[in-house]
Amino acid sequence: MSGRVTRFSLRLLDRMAELLLKPPAVAAHQKVGIRGEEEAYFYLRRLGYVMVARNWRSPRRRGEIDLIGWDGDVLCFVEVKSRTTRDVKPAEAAVDAAKQDELGGMAGEYLRHVAGSPSWRFDVLSIYYDQPGAPPQITLFKNAFSLS
Repeated sequence: MSGRVTRFSLRLLDRMAELLLKPPAVAAHQKVGIRGEEEAYFYLRRLGYVMVARNWRSPRRRGEIDLIGWDGDVLCFVEVKSRTTRDVKPAEAAVDAAKQDELGGMAGEYLRHVAGSPSWRFDVLSIYYDQPGAPPQITLFKNAFSLS
């Protein structure tokens, strides 16, 4: 009997939490980033990429790889940068040396789980939502950087 009461109580508390608690607020720049990654996913699929992972994380490293997909027989690790303005610096410039090192480590972790030794590269995709009502401007930089 006590198990049924406990399960009922937990279900009731879960339901109350759903109704009363608001989901965590998402900052405006995070909304732009989420929207950009979604746009990038479908853009790359239209270009013929076969997408295999989104927001991939390794338990051994910080950070994530936004998108991973095959462009023909080349495995591509794609970093997506979304912006609403061009005022500061180009979106692709945000993939600096530190970010490249981070992505390189993450890619190495991912490649440990891939059979064989496929060719691979890093792509950067910039998306601008700087013209209200217009479709986003997307630029893909294939083989954007290499690791030394």
